[in-house]
Amino acid sequence: VFQNNVLSGAAGSGTTVYTIDQSLRWDSTANVNLIDPSVGAGDTRKKNTFSIWVKRGKLGLLMYLLGYRYDATNYQYMSFDTSNRLEFTDVSGGSVIGKLVTNRVFRDPSAWYNLTFVWDTANAISSERMIIYVNGVRETSFNTATYPSLNVDSGGAGRASSDIRIGTYYAIAGTFFDGYMANIVYIDNGALDASSFGETNDNGIWIPKDVSGLTFGTRGFYVDGRDASDLGDDESGNGNDFSSGLSAHDQVSDSPTNNFATFNSVYADVTGLNSVTFKNGNLQADATSSQFDHTASTFNLPKSGKWYFEHYLGGRYTGFGICIVGQEASITSGYGFGALSTSQGFGFQDNVVYNGNSATVTFGGQSSSGDILNCAFDVDNNKVFLGINGTYYAADNGNDGNPSAGTNPTVTTSFSLSTNDIILGFYFSTADGTSFVNFGQEGTFGGNKTAGGNSDASGIGNFFNTVPTSYLALCSKNVGS
Repeated sequence: VFQNNVLSGAAGSGTTVYTIDQSLRWDSTANVNLIDPSVGAGDTRKKNTFSIWVKRGKLGLLMYLLGYRYDATNYQYMSFDTSNRLEFTDVSGGSVIGKLVTNRVFRDPSAWYNLTFVWDTANAISSERMIIYVNGVRETSFNTATYPSLNVDSGGAGRASSDIRIGTYYAIAGTFFDGYMANIVYIDNGALDASSFGETNDNGIWIPKDVSGLTFGTRGFYVDGRDASDLGDDESGNGNDFSSGLSAHDQVSDSPTNNFATFNSVYADVTGLNSVTFKNGNLQADATSSQFDHTASTFNLPKSGKWYFEHYLGGRYTGFGICIVGQEASITSGYGFGALSTSQGFGFQDNVVYNGNSATVTFGGQSSSGDILNCAFDVDNNKVFLGINGTYYAADNGNDGNPSAGTNPTVTTSFSLSTNDIILGFYFSTADGTSFVNFGQEGTFGGNKTAGGNSDASGIGNFFNTVPTSYLALCSKNVGS
């Protein structure tokens, strides 16, 4: 999946009336969640609504979004199942009293989705008692559809002494959410449709609405993660705060109103699906092979303008390169993207730029784990500037590259960056440590660096090094539609 049109799924529009400035990032391997333990009774057990904006990380795993649990036989939850379908289930006394599982699957790690789940057993119409909306549209095709009886109480939701958990159901290892969440809303004693949480803009895109004026009910909450020191803070006015296992750097700028590029967890190279292990919302990558494992960005290189991002190197064999779409067959394990000819792309590893498996530019010295590779693209002039820790290198091996001035580029491509679809590619080896990428949404590289606080020419992003003059972060506000 390569996104030249970043308005995939929902959201991504460059201009919206209401904006969300941040999201919360979950890493499923960290086994953390937000929890409000042993809460009091809600206003009712017959009616509630849960709405959330999500951007997925890993796919193909059981991942819970919300769990409202009284005990092992009484609970309500919403999740993605192992087939990437949405599931909405309520269990009372060990018996399933309501369950919806979609036929549709959700496998786009580049897209934000708005999901709304409605529980309303007081409704006289059976099929209206459980509803799922995706991006404002009601789901009507189900693999499983078991509707609750009239006026039956939820097994967990609204019940005194239940736990409410965001990002899991009951802290079960291997079932924690992976990806991003924003505007997490729970309505106690209200059956709201999706129009309470979003709307369609003039471009036909489902975008968020301000939810602060909703009536949340006694156990209702609104978590938006705006306070990095208190990520579980309830903004509804109810004070239904959550304890958080997340870290301050899990507050990121990626949001439904400004969608950032990440590593692409569904990228396939010529050998098939990649075997990279992704973490931290697809901003961290670990290799599984001593040969190169490949991936790419969820955004291709835009076809005009100046663009900047940063790559935290895992060591000597962490690579980066670009490739014209359709030329991937020339990528080999030995030199990765460096196996490409000058008419196809190029590759970088160990402070050397390669073409056709031969060195063309040498920066001097070896790459070390924790080095920051600065990547700056002047698309209109076919110039690529690569730097290490803020020092840019030129094609003559000098260290006087200057992307701000447009002088002494590392690579001047022989093909047009503005007329070709260009992959931004990465490769990794088990000979190295962990690698990270920062397209502007998270400047600490998973807590491994102190954020530099540097923004792009639009005032967007948190980069470690200074962003060259006039260069922009790869995000929907900058790329547009």
